[in-house]
Amino acid sequence: MTEVRDNPKRLRYEIAVDGEVAGFVQYNMRGGRLILVHTEVDEARSGHGLAGKLVAAALDDIRKRGLRIVPVCPFVEGYIQRHPEYDDLVDHQLFDALNAEKK
Repeated sequence: MTEVRDNPKRLRYEIAVDGEVAGFVQYNMRGGRLILVHTEVDEARSGHGLAGKLVAAALDDIRKRGLRIVPVCPFVEGYIQRHPEYDDLVDHQLFDALNAEKK
């Protein structure tokens, strides 16, 4: 049994398997946007699709809350490229600005 929940005290969405946290998507807030910075799943639980389930559930919750995102995390960015139905959540202007800062 898996469950995804927002843990605002730790600034992350967490996926729990049988009640134990097995992974997370770390975020920061900037300009009213969630900056999704890192996705991680326990090595012992990798290969079971948990990261994809986690990101999908997080994005669904973010949509429900009426928020926008900037997918700095390569996994989240790739997930959105493979699932374009989430592209409307992306603040492309801020995404481009943050990517320009990296260069």
